[in-house]
Amino acid sequence: MPTQRPAPARDSTLQVEALGDRALLVILGKGIDPGVNDQVHKLTSLLRQRRLPGVHDLVPAYATVAVHYDPAAWSGETNPPHEALSREILRLWRSAVAAPLPGPRLVEIPVCYGGASGPDLAEVAALCALSEAEVIARHTAATYRVYMIGFSPGFAYLGGLDSTIAAPRRATPRTKVPAGSVGIAGMQTGIYPLASPGGWQIIGRTPEHLFLPTQEHPCLLNPGDRLRFIPIDAEAFQASGELAP
Repeated sequence: MPTQRPAPARDSTLQVEALGDRALLVILGKGIDPGVNDQVHKLTSLLRQRRLPGVHDLVPAYATVAVHYDPAAWSGETNPPHEALSREILRLWRSAVAAPLPGPRLVEIPVCYGGASGPDLAEVAALCALSEAEVIARHTAATYRVYMIGFSPGFAYLGGLDSTIAAPRRATPRTKVPAGSVGIAGMQTGIYPLASPGGWQIIGRTPEHLFLPTQEHPCLLNPGDRLRFIPIDAEAFQASGELAP
């Protein structure tokens, strides 16, 4: 007989599914929705504060939180480990669902636009029928939401790009994009934390380090943060200490 998949635990605002035998997936909604993402970060904050036995990692995404745990920490319960932990998560959520959301942190990222730091700025401006100055003004006017961190260490998935500066990816990706490069691809904007291949349109570069693996908190940005880009000139960029290519 095939093994029956455990039924998900549910309430009116979330459901919890087994993700193998050492993780749970908590589903709070669907798609890319700021309200749902707020709930994701609220639950993540709650679980970090409560430090449930055996839970050793939390991975928030657009509409879900993956909860990685040691099943041995819940093996003494009446129910199987995944059911026992699911019930506790549901209990905590019901008790805190009416609590206010934690206030988001605002992070300002300095960016040197154009020139050697932003070799595709002119192309983006031409594609959008704008001047380079207008592209920079619209890119720096928005406050962006960090929906989640993924793809590569420290890479933030941002929401909030002005649709008038959306631009397609490059027809031919670069084999190496320098760390700190700020790019646009469709309705996305983001920062390359590490040097890597990439096909985004590079409009600028930041001297900030987005990922420092030797630090206690290696990622500069966290899910739920808000981000603003602050324009700086080439002299200020150099004075800040340019990242390794």
